[in-house]
Amino acid sequence: MRRFALERSPFYRRFHAGYESRPLAELPVLTKAQLMESFDELVTDRDVRLADLREFLASLTGYKLFRDRFWVARTSGSTGNPGVFLWNRAEWTTVIASYARAQEWAGIEARLLRRTRIGVVSSRTPWHQSALVGMSVDSPMFPVRRFDATAPLAETVAGLNDWQPENLICYASMGRVLAEEQVAGRLRIKPRAVMCSSEVLTEESRRRIHQAFGTEPFDVYAATETAGVAAECERHNKHLFEDLLIVEMVDDRNRPVPPGEIAAKLLVTVLFSRTQPLIRYEMSDRLGPSAATCPCGRTFALAGSVDGRMEDFLTLPRQGGGTIPIHPNVFHGVLEPLPIRQWQVQQAADGIDVLIVQGKSGVDAAAVAAAIARGLTVTGAAPIEVRARPVDKVTQTTLGKTPLIMRLR
Repeated sequence: MRRFALERSPFYRRFHAGYESRPLAELPVLTKAQLMESFDELVTDRDVRLADLREFLASLTGYKLFRDRFWVARTSGSTGNPGVFLWNRAEWTTVIASYARAQEWAGIEARLLRRTRIGVVSSRTPWHQSALVGMSVDSPMFPVRRFDATAPLAETVAGLNDWQPENLICYASMGRVLAEEQVAGRLRIKPRAVMCSSEVLTEESRRRIHQAFGTEPFDVYAATETAGVAAECERHNKHLFEDLLIVEMVDDRNRPVPPGEIAAKLLVTVLFSRTQPLIRYEMSDRLGPSAATCPCGRTFALAGSVDGRMEDFLTLPRQGGGTIPIHPNVFHGVLEPLPIRQWQVQQAADGIDVLIVQGKSGVDAAAVAAAIARGLTVTGAAPIEVRARPVDKVTQTTLGKTPLIMRLR
C-alpha cells in the first residue's frame, strides 16, 4: 500500500520523502487538515478533484455513485473541518465486509434461504456513511429499513413495530432511548441482536438495553474514514480488525501507550485504501490496548473500551490558575445511575447546563447540579456555576447523534 501511494500520489512522494525505507512508526502523522488541504494531490486518481466531489455531495439526494465509479461520504465536521472520503468498488466491498463481519459476530449471518430484516436508526442523509452502507446492502436477503434518528420518536417507534427487525442497529444514545420505549410498552420488537455504534456505549446504557430486549448489545467501533475498526465477539470482547487496519494507540507525543492505559489518540493505517491512502492518519478517539486474550479463539488483538474523543473533554479553569481537562466520567458517574431517559451537558460562557429528559420518576435537579459541582471540584476545577433543568428533548446534531458533552460556540 505504501509503494502504491508513492507511485500514484504526489502528496505522499513529498510527505514521505526520505522515509521510503523507514518503518511505519517513524513515518509522519497525517492530520485531517493536511488531508483536506492536499486532497487533489493525495488521491491516486488524477482525475478526481475535491471541488467536483463537494459539488456532487451538495446535490446528492439518494443512492448514486460519483462518475458511476466511486462511493463518496463525508464526515459531519463535529471535530472541525468536514472530511470527504471515497472508495472504488473493491474498497467499498471491503467496507461492507467489515460491517458484515461485525453482524456475523453478533449472530446475524447471511443465509440464502432466510431473509434477515435489518432496522437502522441513524442518519438518512445520503452522504453519511451509515446511510450509504444501508442503501448498499438493502437486498432480498438483507432487507433494510432505515429510520431517521432526528424524526419524532413516536414515528420511529411505530415504524420499528411495523418492521419487526431481527437486527437493530443504532447510535448508542438512540439504543438507550429505544430501550426505555420498550420497557414502557410503546416499542414492541424482539431483535435477535442490538448493535450500537458511533457513540460511547456506557455501562448503564448497556444494562438498560439488555434489560429491555433480553440481549446484551454489541458495541461496534467504526468511523467514516476507516469503516469497521473493531467489534465485539459473542463474548462481548472487542477485537481489532487487524487484517484491515493497523491501529497505533499513542499518547499526545505519538508514543505507544502500554496495555491498561487509554491512548490520547489513534494513528490508523487503512491497509485496503488505494484511491485515498490513509497512512498514520490521526483520529481523536481514545481507545486503550489490552494484553488479554479472548476465549472465543479469534487471534485478532483485543482493545479496551472506547473512552470517547478528546472533543468529549471540557476544559475548565483550574484551582490556583490555568486550565484543566475534565474527563466525561465526572458526568457519567452522577447522571448514568439516575432514572432519566437522556441527559446532556452543555458548556456555556457563564457555566455548565445539564439537560435532563425525565423518566417515570422525576429527579431533584438542584441535587444533580450540586453533585456535579462537587465532582468538578474534586478533579481540581475552580468553582463554576452548574445548572440542571428538565427538558423535553436534548440537542441533536443534523445527523441525529446526541452528544453527551457539548461546547456551545
